[in-house]
Amino acid sequence: MLSTGVLWAVLQNLRRKCFYGISSIKTQANTHMKRRNLLKSIPLATAALVLGDLKNLASAAPIEKSNRKPVLTIAHITDVHIRNGDDAPARFEKCLKEIKKLKVDFFLNGGDSIHAADYKDIKRDNVIEQWGIWDNCIKQVEGYEVHSCIGNHDIWWAAPSTADEMYGKDYVVKRLKIPNRYYSFSKKGWHFIILDGNNKNTALDSEQYKWLEAELERLPANTPVLLMSHYPILTVTGTWEGGQHGDHKELKALFYKHKDKVKVCLSGHQHLLDSAWYNGVEYYCNGAMSGFWWGKGDKRSANPYYYQETAPGYAILKLYSDGTLENKYIETERPEITG
Repeated sequence: MLSTGVLWAVLQNLRRKCFYGISSIKTQANTHMKRRNLLKSIPLATAALVLGDLKNLASAAPIEKSNRKPVLTIAHITDVHIRNGDDAPARFEKCLKEIKKLKVDFFLNGGDSIHAADYKDIKRDNVIEQWGIWDNCIKQVEGYEVHSCIGNHDIWWAAPSTADEMYGKDYVVKRLKIPNRYYSFSKKGWHFIILDGNNKNTALDSEQYKWLEAELERLPANTPVLLMSHYPILTVTGTWEGGQHGDHKELKALFYKHKDKVKVCLSGHQHLLDSAWYNGVEYYCNGAMSGFWWGKGDKRSANPYYYQETAPGYAILKLYSDGTLENKYIETERPEITG
């Protein structure tokens, strides 16, 4: 097995050859190791690189098949925006049935579970109706744990008063059957942290940030951590779509402090599919179950039901004991599927 340093040196050598030309390398033959000795000193696969024989690399280096199994397989659904109309409940239930066939251990729900409770003209009956549809649909995964976070459209701010039992986040916590607006749990060696970004500047409030600091601090070294927020902490699409955590700089610094622990951050909100990597942390914004809010789209939709270029869908994550992971987005409605 080649060390990282040796492989880097080999790749650098190949790059120089491509830039300067093989003939210029040959003029220095007297000051370099002879080709014969070079081949003796390094494995065949590396020799193929050094000599520029890239076509032989595949045959020179046998491909190792990984037999390792994930410790957890998780479904990440987000931005369901469930409502009546457009056959949305039946389409959502169909997706849940398909996910169950994939033998997932549990579900992570990224928020915006109902279509919209946050607009000023939304009335009580409409909020109750939307949550009732959610309850009926989610019966499809009865027996599975569903760990949810709160989305901005889940919260009814237009209640008659702040004392109303349906006002604000507490009612959403109740309807989603979660322990708090932010919380954590552990499974199979992984630690999961669910955040609430529905605060001023789309950020964690002071109380929650201090809790997160303490939560990461108390974990043993090298404990792999997955965080989920409705809003992306780092995203590619934020450059034109906005929607990013307002405290991303503070969170970036906190994650770097605990870089042996923080492995991945999941989000939704954008209805767009993207991934980013920074300081060893993987960031996945996993589209939207509802795509274009269950509708057929608009002039920016690349295909029917898409939001811009992203198809409706969900992600399946495989988490491994060494802290690595895989994130696969599965499209639920594509032109070849819907006709």
